[in-house]
Amino acid sequence: MIIERAGYLNKLIAFKDKQLIKIVTGIRRCGKSTLLTIYQDWLRDQGVLDEQIITINFEDMDYEELTDYKALYAYLKSRLVKNKMTYIFLDEIQHVENFPKVIDSLYIKKNVDIYITGSNAYMLSNEIATLISGRYVQIEMLPLSFKEYMEGTGNMNDRAIKYTEYLENSSFPYTLELKGQPEEIRDYLEGIYNTIVVKDIVSRKKITDVMILKSVLRFVFDNIGSPLSSKKIADTMSSNGRKTDAKTVEKYLDALMESYVIYQAKRYNIKGKQYLKTLEKYYVVDIGLRYMLLGSRAYDAGHILENVVYLELLRRGYDVYVGKIDNFEVDFVAQNSNGMVYYQVALTVRDEKTLERELRPLMAIRDHYPKYILTLDEEPEAQYDGIRRINARDWLLGLLF
Repeated sequence: MIIERAGYLNKLIAFKDKQLIKIVTGIRRCGKSTLLTIYQDWLRDQGVLDEQIITINFEDMDYEELTDYKALYAYLKSRLVKNKMTYIFLDEIQHVENFPKVIDSLYIKKNVDIYITGSNAYMLSNEIATLISGRYVQIEMLPLSFKEYMEGTGNMNDRAIKYTEYLENSSFPYTLELKGQPEEIRDYLEGIYNTIVVKDIVSRKKITDVMILKSVLRFVFDNIGSPLSSKKIADTMSSNGRKTDAKTVEKYLDALMESYVIYQAKRYNIKGKQYLKTLEKYYVVDIGLRYMLLGSRAYDAGHILENVVYLELLRRGYDVYVGKIDNFEVDFVAQNSNGMVYYQVALTVRDEKTLERELRPLMAIRDHYPKYILTLDEEPEAQYDGIRRINARDWLLGLLF
């Protein structure tokens, strides 16, 4: 089953034939290779010939000899089509040492359109970004949104049931093929987890204490949506018998973020309009992965909804922060070129005191940007001094704006 990731596909189409290197990044198995396949089919529909499309996946043994950058360059140069655009797709390019040299040399040639993917942000580290600075556009990909998951089931019915499935089964696209097979889904997610930890992090970062790395990951998974610092994590782990220090924790958090397993939301002072450097919050790329790792401890519906909303805001192109105003906290300050949008996220606000607690931070904000409370309550939308309370599932499906 192929789910057409329309949002990402349209971005690739918009940049077609532009003199920019298109870099698609995201966690393993989120659908990067499938996206490139869908795009290549689209190109063929537009009249592009097969000979104009070169595709290499560096995790395929057939292309092992091309992980040498000189061999790769010679091969690609020999395949360029004279007087026609050649579309080059290089999947999981981080396996090629010195790959920026290849990209840079191809970039300066006429009639070459380059698309590359990678499963860690290390490939865009400072030295690489410097070499191709100003010449690339990055498209950050996430696993399926709730809307894409619903579409993948074949219809848009039973939203509440499918929301639970979406969380428990995972948002990784292939898990839709394994629907109704919980043990197979668990094995699949374990495979992703082990590949990321062992292949992408331990070997690349040359980490010797794998148990501490896994403990940091579990701690963050267990505390999504809670203010955390490296010191707090290190102190808690040390008091529980896993002795470590803040510097080590910070190194491991960076590695987990580079592999797109976790995302960090920094804090933002709404009144002072400044970014704060302490007590960030972390969210996980997939709730199913969290269930797999934590088991029954993972049932924390409020923070899970917050996590789902956070990822959706990233999908919609926002920079997302945790807001601070006076002594109150706003769950999310979402920022783009049009300004700000403020969100509070709560399972339910049927209790009057809970509603008041959620409204208070938003009412303290004096600007005129949109303000929302997202809940799983099924009551019709309501407004409180311009603050809209809406159903989170409707919002995730794009039914309310």
